[in-house]
Amino acid sequence: MSDKQPIKGGEFIIRNTEPKDIFTPEEWTEEHKMIAGMCEDFIHQEIIPHLDRIDSLEEGLMPSLLKKAGDLGLLGLSVPEEYGGMGVDFKTTLLATEYLGLGFSFSVAYGAHTGIGTLPLLYYGNTEQKNKYVAKLASGEWAAAYCLTEPSSGSDANSGKTKADLSEDGSHYTINGQKMWITNGGFANLFTVFAKIEDDENLTAFLVEADSEGITLNPEEKKMGIKGSSTRQVFFNNVIVPVENMLSDRGNGFKIALNILNIGRIKLGAAVMGGAKGGIDESIKYALEREQFGRSISKYGAIRYKLAEQVIQTYAVESATYRAGQNIDDAIKGLMESGMDKAQATLKGIELFAPECAVIKVAGSECLDYVVDEAVQIYGGMGYSAESTVERAYRDSRINRIFEGTNEINRMLTVDMVLRRAMKGELDLMGPAMKVAGDLMSIPEIKEPSNTPLGDEENMLEGFKKVILMVAGSAVQKLMQTLAKEQEVLMNIADVAIWTYLAESVYLRVQKKIDSQGEAACEHDIAIAKTYFFDIADKIAKAAKDAILSFAEGDEARMMLMGLKRFTKTQAFNPKAARQTIAQKLIADKKYNF
Repeated sequence: MSDKQPIKGGEFIIRNTEPKDIFTPEEWTEEHKMIAGMCEDFIHQEIIPHLDRIDSLEEGLMPSLLKKAGDLGLLGLSVPEEYGGMGVDFKTTLLATEYLGLGFSFSVAYGAHTGIGTLPLLYYGNTEQKNKYVAKLASGEWAAAYCLTEPSSGSDANSGKTKADLSEDGSHYTINGQKMWITNGGFANLFTVFAKIEDDENLTAFLVEADSEGITLNPEEKKMGIKGSSTRQVFFNNVIVPVENMLSDRGNGFKIALNILNIGRIKLGAAVMGGAKGGIDESIKYALEREQFGRSISKYGAIRYKLAEQVIQTYAVESATYRAGQNIDDAIKGLMESGMDKAQATLKGIELFAPECAVIKVAGSECLDYVVDEAVQIYGGMGYSAESTVERAYRDSRINRIFEGTNEINRMLTVDMVLRRAMKGELDLMGPAMKVAGDLMSIPEIKEPSNTPLGDEENMLEGFKKVILMVAGSAVQKLMQTLAKEQEVLMNIADVAIWTYLAESVYLRVQKKIDSQGEAACEHDIAIAKTYFFDIADKIAKAAKDAILSFAEGDEARMMLMGLKRFTKTQAFNPKAARQTIAQKLIADKKYNF
């Protein structure tokens, strides 16, 4: 990094990043493109032709498809070579996840198997456990599932009531309890099961083979979407588990769950981004084919608006996802160079960027919802027909705002994690926040419109960060210990932080492209960046205003609102023309190609 020290998770609020210091999708190597192409081919050849069969939960079909993916090495991308995997870096796993995100219910099964199904064992298992199971999971010989959620414990995962009792001779645990919403539950061979021992405060994790005596399954859940994803309740009735199948240490299960969720969040962001690109491709395909009033509907401004917005929002998520992915890879590399082993370094590296993982999960899932909703609208009546691809996409999308912690939980976590780090002295938030508070009393600097392509956006970005510091800093001082209970305020602050992170990611990506290819080659990227900034300035202003007026009043409120107006000021800009530019490229390319 230009500042010598690598950037920390959450530090984007108080520290600027140089364009040269981030990774962008324009930098994929030929090897990366080959992996992406292999994933894309697999989806189009093995999954898309069989979507109806998959959604009918045809017995044996999903396990066989996972096995085919395993034969291609797609289940073992994160797995070290000594266990039969490919051992690629983190951002490469995100790339594969993106392209496999085009597979509807298969994408869910794949994500559950390779993520929450395999990674707890890979990162927390001992040598004997990994030797016994990992190669089977990487090849697809076995499928994995993750048994955490219970009827009484969803977001509050640590409140689970499943019990594990040690035998008198100390040779095994007996597990009793009920788990629900278990993805891959109907065909998994290996469960990671979370239970409490005696009166422990925290959960403990166990590796439980699915054919163990005492395990029974409820029938498949009937769901709104992802109908082809096996979702079962799993009951454990006096299930005997050898002591050597405890995963990590006693009471470490909750930590395992939290760390694996961090991985799940950013990977979900990558998967839904792939789904969003697929939704855009379907939208433009239909818009070009459908004629009304004697011409293609792609020629109408209302349709072009929708197409452009689909692109803009997806581009922003894409920029943020791979920026964070490279940050994580850099953190992992640094930790390994300091002597940490690969598994520990990976967990720690991802944990360091847990706020960004939560940001990308929220932004990605809401982006996909927007894209598929507009896809249905572009299709019109056909979009509501079960014969159309977008109808399935619409239904399947909705779960992503609930998966891996609801978006509301993730919003509050984003702010909570950053504030906790500030309290520990890991991030200096209060110093910059106090400076911004002081700036409110000073005469504002009048900035002239910039003559560089993204100069105005660079200035706006500085203002957005000041909004976060102003609102969060004042909220901490004003509300103090009660802030944790002020969920509306926390979500307001989170929204400002999410939009700012995405805006900065877009700015850095486009500026890097301008620096390497010149302004003329970046016409569409610049249009995306300018439109995104122009639109979110108002969104940031509204979210921040809601927060300010919920805890400030009188002169204090007036001063902060004046500052807010200053910090979210925009220059004159024609968003219609920019969206037309974006839509025209999409129409010319007939697919997402940005």
